[in-house]
Amino acid sequence: MKGIVPVGILAMVFFSVPALAQENGVSFSHKNWEVVCDNTLTCRAAGYSPEEGKGGSVLLTRKAGAGSAVTGKVMLAEVDEGEDAPVSQLALWINGQPAGALTSTKNDDWQLSQQQTQRLVAAIKGSGKVEFKGGPEPFVLSGDGAYAVLLKMDDVQGRIGTPGALTKKGDKPESTVLAAIPEPVIQQAKTVTAPTRALTAPEMAALKPKLLAALGKSEECDLLDDPGEMGDMLSSEEKAITLQPVDKSHVLISALCWRAAYNEGYGYWVMDSQLAEKPQLVTTSGTDYSDGVISLGQKGRGLGDCWWSASWVWDGSAFRKSHEGGTGSCRYLRLGGTWDLPLWVAQVKPVQ
Repeated sequence: MKGIVPVGILAMVFFSVPALAQENGVSFSHKNWEVVCDNTLTCRAAGYSPEEGKGGSVLLTRKAGAGSAVTGKVMLAEVDEGEDAPVSQLALWINGQPAGALTSTKNDDWQLSQQQTQRLVAAIKGSGKVEFKGGPEPFVLSGDGAYAVLLKMDDVQGRIGTPGALTKKGDKPESTVLAAIPEPVIQQAKTVTAPTRALTAPEMAALKPKLLAALGKSEECDLLDDPGEMGDMLSSEEKAITLQPVDKSHVLISALCWRAAYNEGYGYWVMDSQLAEKPQLVTTSGTDYSDGVISLGQKGRGLGDCWWSASWVWDGSAFRKSHEGGTGSCRYLRLGGTWDLPLWVAQVKPVQ
């Protein structure tokens, strides 16, 4: 196994057709900028300093729909906590000229005004210099890759050729801009509280081929398919395939599928309680199951400055994806990640 998360987890998803965003989300990166558009067509573009670990990051967010504005936020680098005094004021400078102070928020970031956001966007599209002063040292925002990323944002939201486009403006009516897609709604179902148990040897022998057959083309479970060296290093408890009751008629089968230098992934399959029907795979990179929710949290690298996460909620018949996304590029800015850049969002209604 590699010492990183499998490619299928952290790889960015590239699609050129905007309609695919409602099913998969869209993401694209170029040089020092990246954009992630979720299934509702809300797009979030993040830009960084030219050097890793320096300055901070800017987040530009725009919801789908005609006339929607771009909002801007700034997050300063803070990996080594306690070394620098807290920043009390942060100001935007464009082309060597002051452009006003930013507003601090309770989320430990800084909010740009609408006018500041517009001026920043205009500067990064060209050769303008954008910097933020007030921290231990000026944060110089790179413009490398910004135009390509803003063009992708316009493309996904159907804005190219309209007056509201950030890049290629035109006279197409704003009515041609794609409308926001509603979040899917998940009604969370009640689950039972029951202990997890290991499958018996006969159960394992019968289920192993079925579990492997349920894997998709991009999914792997090394421990089940070809244990090899991995199996030799695991304890009998770690090699066990477990069963967790979900409700009266469904169970969750789980097995450790892979282990890397600083991540590991568990496979989760839903089956009928009699273990007779075909198992349905949820993920092979899960990290936990609790109270009807399967969660995934994987580091992009050992430092823990970038993460990928996902969750699936039990609705009474299946585990439905309620969230998927990352924290932005691995730039050594914040331990735990810099931003929340979802590819998939959903509205979860609590158990009734």
